[in-house]
Amino acid sequence: MNKYLLPLLLLFAACSNDSDPVADKSSFTKIYDSNKFSASFYPIDVKQTPDGGFLILGGRRLETIPGSEDDFPGTYVMKTDEFGAFVSDNEIGTDLVNPVGLLESNGKYYFFGMNAANTQTNLVEMDADGKMNTPILIGNSYPSAAAQDGVNFILLNYDHGNKQSVLSIVTPAGQVSKTQSFSIGAGNDHIDDVIISHFLRTGKQIPFFVGKTTSGQYYFNGFYDYTLSLIFTDLNADDPQGEVHGYSDDGGLSMVLPVAGNQFAISRFNFGDNYVLPNATLKTSGLSSSVNDDNLKGYSIPEIVPNAPVKIINTTIAAKEYLIYATNTRSRQIALLLYDKATGEFKGSHYLGFSNPFEVASVINTADGGLAVCGTTYVAGRFPRICLFKLSSEQLSKIIK
Repeated sequence: MNKYLLPLLLLFAACSNDSDPVADKSSFTKIYDSNKFSASFYPIDVKQTPDGGFLILGGRRLETIPGSEDDFPGTYVMKTDEFGAFVSDNEIGTDLVNPVGLLESNGKYYFFGMNAANTQTNLVEMDADGKMNTPILIGNSYPSAAAQDGVNFILLNYDHGNKQSVLSIVTPAGQVSKTQSFSIGAGNDHIDDVIISHFLRTGKQIPFFVGKTTSGQYYFNGFYDYTLSLIFTDLNADDPQGEVHGYSDDGGLSMVLPVAGNQFAISRFNFGDNYVLPNATLKTSGLSSSVNDDNLKGYSIPEIVPNAPVKIINTTIAAKEYLIYATNTRSRQIALLLYDKATGEFKGSHYLGFSNPFEVASVINTADGGLAVCGTTYVAGRFPRICLFKLSSEQLSKIIK
C-alpha cells in the first residue's frame, strides 16, 4: 500500500443463505455500511475479478473545508469475495479525485482520476485486489468518461481553459496515441457552470460516456457547439463525422449501446421525460440529427425519475440475446427492463431494492451467466452507501415473459 492509500473499516448489513454456498455465490444482496456515519460513498463501476469476487470503483465526499460544497469527490476502491463479502478497501485523498472508468487490460485494472490542485488527469493501475501503483500523469483536465478499446482506453476530458471536449486513446502505459478536440462554444457560462457542478456533484449529473461502434468509429456524449451531443469521429478530422444533438443540458441521449452498423440501443431524456429505443438507427456520418427527430421518439417510461441515469448491456439468457436497461424508478428502486435484441420487443422487468432508496451505478454480466448490479442506497434514508446485487441465470430466465 503506497502513500496514496488509507484504510477504512466497514461494518456490513447483508443477508446470506448459510445452507447453500452455491446459492450464496449466484444470488445475493449486500449493503456496505460504514462506522463513519456522516460519510458518503457512492459507486462508479464494478468488475468481476478472476477469483469470482468484485472490484468496485467509487467516490466519497471530501470536506477539506467543513460545510463547504467546493470539494471534488475523492476516490474509493473496494474488493469483495465471490459471496459479495467485504475483503478490503482503499481511500485516496485530494491527490486523486473525480475517478472515472473501471477498465481491464492484460489482467490489470485501471481508472482515471484528477489531481485536485491542478485538475490534470492521471491513470492509475491496480491489481485484482485493488492495490494501486503510483498514478501516471496523462494531461488534460477534468476526466469525464472512459471505456475499453481493445487493450487501450478511450478517454473524454473537459478542457476548461479552452472550453473544449477532448477525446483521446490512451495506452495502459499512459501514452496518448490519438486525440481530437471539439469546441463547446465560446462565452457560454451556463454550460461551463453545468459541467463544473457535475464534477463537484452539486448539480445535475451529466450522462458523459464514450465508446466505439461496430464499424470502428469512436463516439462520445458530451458538450459540443453549446449543447449536449453524441459525436462520432475517426479522431483524425477536426469536425465530427456525425452528430446527434440535444437541447442545451435539458435534452439529449442518456446512454447508447452499439448493436450493428448504424443500429443502437439508446435512451434519451427531454426536460425530465425519459424514453427508451432498443432498436434505433443513428446517423453516424453526414448531416446532423436531433434527439427529437421523429425516428427517435421511443417509448416513454413514466415510472422512471426525471432525467434518469441509464445503463444498457447486452446479455444472453437461455441461449438468446437480450438488452438490459438498468435505471432508477420514482418508487426509489432499481429497474431492470429486458428487450429482445433482434426485435426490440419488451420481454419483462425486475425491480431491485427494499426499504431504503436505491440508485443504479453499473450493471455487468458475470462469469456464471448471471448479472451484477452495483448501486447506491441510503441508510436511514440519508447516508449514501454502496450496494451490490447478484442475480443468477435462473433468476434472469424467470424475468422473461
